[in-house]
Amino acid sequence: MLETLKGGWWLLVLRGVLAVLFGLLTFAWPGITLVTLVLLFGAYALVNGLFTLGLAMRAPSGSGGKGTLVLLGLLGIAAGIVTFFYPGITALSLLTVIAFWAIVTGIFEIAAAIKLRSQLSNEWMLILSGALSVVFGVLVILMPGAGALSILWLIGVYALLFGVMILTLAFRMRGLVSGAQAAARAT
Repeated sequence: MLETLKGGWWLLVLRGVLAVLFGLLTFAWPGITLVTLVLLFGAYALVNGLFTLGLAMRAPSGSGGKGTLVLLGLLGIAAGIVTFFYPGITALSLLTVIAFWAIVTGIFEIAAAIKLRSQLSNEWMLILSGALSVVFGVLVILMPGAGALSILWLIGVYALLFGVMILTLAFRMRGLVSGAQAAARAT
């Protein structure tokens, strides 16, 4: 899985930038309507799922974690498609979809970090990213009656923090690739 992440570091950058942009948009439009929020989330989940699938497709055969990446990609795509085909869903339904998507994604990220512990230094960043996703999902489930604006702020903060963590991981992977390439040229 480490080789997959190193080979697709730029897809992680795109994923992180997308999350940061999504987070910034939620703060830029505080009076956003539910339909717009649904469409923004749908677009984010769909594109994030496609990038994750792209990362899985670039994974070398026999590399660990490819199945997890495919599952996460399909989950993101499914969450995006559901929001596009049912844009009139209630706020509670949307929040439930967002919450469970974040929890499942977080659990898989924590599992991947634990699996990569022996191969990756500072795996705590991936664990923290996963924990952030799980905490976000649990908070959304526990606070379904909160106002749409407070949920919007929570979504924005989550997307920004998640994006920064993914960008940090991506540039760490890029550093590993650069270091390996420099070592190969030196020999």
